[in-house]
Amino acid sequence: MTKDIQLCALGNGLVDLQFYINDDELERLNAKKSEMRLISDEEFKLLIEYSKTHKFHQMSGGSAANSIIAFSKMGGKGGFITVLGNDDFGKFYANEFKELGITLETEFLDTYPTGICFIFISPDSERTMLTYLGATSHIAPKHINEDLIARSEWLYAEGYMFSQKDSTDALFKAFELCKKNNTKIALTFSDVFITENFSDKINEILPLCDLIFCNENEAKTFTKEDMPDKAIDKLFSMTHNAIITQGSKGSIIKWGQDIYEIPSYPASPIDATGAGDMFAGVFLYGIISLANPMLAGHLASLSAAKVVSQMGARMSADYDEIKNQIIGGTK
Repeated sequence: MTKDIQLCALGNGLVDLQFYINDDELERLNAKKSEMRLISDEEFKLLIEYSKTHKFHQMSGGSAANSIIAFSKMGGKGGFITVLGNDDFGKFYANEFKELGITLETEFLDTYPTGICFIFISPDSERTMLTYLGATSHIAPKHINEDLIARSEWLYAEGYMFSQKDSTDALFKAFELCKKNNTKIALTFSDVFITENFSDKINEILPLCDLIFCNENEAKTFTKEDMPDKAIDKLFSMTHNAIITQGSKGSIIKWGQDIYEIPSYPASPIDATGAGDMFAGVFLYGIISLANPMLAGHLASLSAAKVVSQMGARMSADYDEIKNQIIGGTK
């Protein structure tokens, strides 16, 4: 089968609703400033009612979704597998992916609403994120489309899939189909919560992966090494290719037998949310399109610096200018 999709992502489909809010109003919503957590059905209903009387900005999101959007806006041909609700938010999500030119494979569930991430932005730019997974928590093996995977050069999956049995089974099925159809596999650990609680599943699936993304803390908790250098060495010994991001210290790339140290680019940090998603999506664009780990690393590092210097995970900087800056010469 023709590989007409460069990268297909697998993960949670969430609509981000962004509200600008003062601290008193945040307290009235029983939210702790700067917290990030999953919310109950009751809390979801209350926040939906709140959204009916307050202004907000909405965009499609989710970790792997953010990465495939960045990949697409860089110029790559992408696809995405998720589950949405059969409601207005689900239709919005699908329409936005259509406008972005990303092939969307989804089921619209009548019994559950589309997942929502309520993002409350305080006057000091702090973000409080309350997430209701809704329909996307019901992704299962039946939602994995072999045709889409067979058409893809790479599959990129988020570690958040390990948090529930059905989505874990879906992940394993997707990886099995990748091996059957000669599709390369990239996995992000996603969060320390995943590496602390699902290391057995990661260990089981790691030999199937062609590329691992994680940050320094995720590497430490997964390898059970307290020292960063030891954690990096141990993880690199377990993987074919891996990238460990280190915030302002830059990133370290293992690609085959080669090691590349990529510096960070100057930034005025406002909001770190989505930096890892941006890095992964842009690196994958670079490695697929340029076949050069160092250039891909610089491209991803500069893009991550741009996204942390603004609010939100959707980069406002010009993607072509970033490509021209890096492809014309590294820092």
